[in-house]
Amino acid sequence: MPTDVASPSMLAAGAAREVNGLDDDSGTFSAPPSVGTVLLVDDDEAFLRALERHLKLAGFAPKTASCGADAIALLASEQFDVVVSDIAMPGMSGIEFLRRLRDIDLVVPVVILTGEPTVDTAAHAVEYGAYRYLSKPVAIEAFSAVLEQAVRFHRMARMKARAAALLGTESAGPGDRVGLEVSFERALETLWMAYQPIVEPRRHVVYGFEALMRSNEPSLPHPGAVLDAASRLARLEELGRSVRARAANPMLESAAAGALFVNLHVRDLLDPTLTSDASPLSRLADRVVLEITERAALDEVGDVRPRIRRLREMGFRIAIDDLGAGYSGLTSFAQLEPEVVKLDMTLVRGIDSSATLRKVVRSMTSLCHDMNILVVAEGVETTAERDTLVELGCDLLQGYLFAKPERPFPDVRW
Repeated sequence: MPTDVASPSMLAAGAAREVNGLDDDSGTFSAPPSVGTVLLVDDDEAFLRALERHLKLAGFAPKTASCGADAIALLASEQFDVVVSDIAMPGMSGIEFLRRLRDIDLVVPVVILTGEPTVDTAAHAVEYGAYRYLSKPVAIEAFSAVLEQAVRFHRMARMKARAAALLGTESAGPGDRVGLEVSFERALETLWMAYQPIVEPRRHVVYGFEALMRSNEPSLPHPGAVLDAASRLARLEELGRSVRARAANPMLESAAAGALFVNLHVRDLLDPTLTSDASPLSRLADRVVLEITERAALDEVGDVRPRIRRLREMGFRIAIDDLGAGYSGLTSFAQLEPEVVKLDMTLVRGIDSSATLRKVVRSMTSLCHDMNILVVAEGVETTAERDTLVELGCDLLQGYLFAKPERPFPDVRW
């Protein structure tokens, strides 16, 4: 029958024959190679020492801390394969410890132990990033198996990160809630806006700039990852406000920069600060084009038309972004009645060598002009694409051919 980690005395008795690492039969040290490094955190010193002895005999390399603060100090200087923590500790609870831990290490597995399990504590442990939640007493063999699995999990996570770095592929970001919260907070703290010019190619003048969200948080390596994190954490409103404030500031200082194009998540339409006279964008509303992607599900906003009407009354113009990439048909046009459309780059790439793409873009451009809608072709990378789009009647162009997105404001190459 498996032994239970039920109390310090039970563990001590189970380890009595191997005092100081001596084997009963030979009298020589026989600890197996380390399975992995483990940080044990518990305010019960006797239990902590007994658990430490057991893990050493099982082949692990454990270190101990009697409180969350001491554990955080160890984590700041050493790397561990797995962390085992009690959930009820004085000074810093197991949940608080998890939050602090994720400031240091986003992926290390954490196994929570508790002598008083409840549905609430289990739910919080899982929500805030516990790899496993175990109730005392726990079978020693089962406990060791969980730790071995956690060690393998952590090593696989590190190998995947290393492979992604070597291959140049993007990480999916932290999977547990507390790790995601930490990453998102860092993303907000390091958020900045890159500006890409939108040009009038016939006159060789800059019409304006699109403000594009950027962050220095490596675990959320692109704007889509930041948006996904905000959505999962129900913090899209907070992200939208931060983006709009940062986008406005450089333009307020430079009237010569022209129009400002700002992307809106469809849920931003529900944010009352969007139509507030005190918001940063409102101060230059007559220069702002609000882009709403054609991929967006406008059904999420029950009263789109009055909200759009209010934005127009303030001076904003509306653009449909990624035209040609979505599946909304005429719905977005009917609800938004845009002043500007932006052709998706899939319609632009290689258009000079594709008769089909040229026919589609010519038709779209002609229809838009009939409705007094400006047409922007984005993703322009070659002079052949540029010349073809101008010939097809596109009013404005945007892409790496003219400038990459940079801090305000990049010079344009003609």
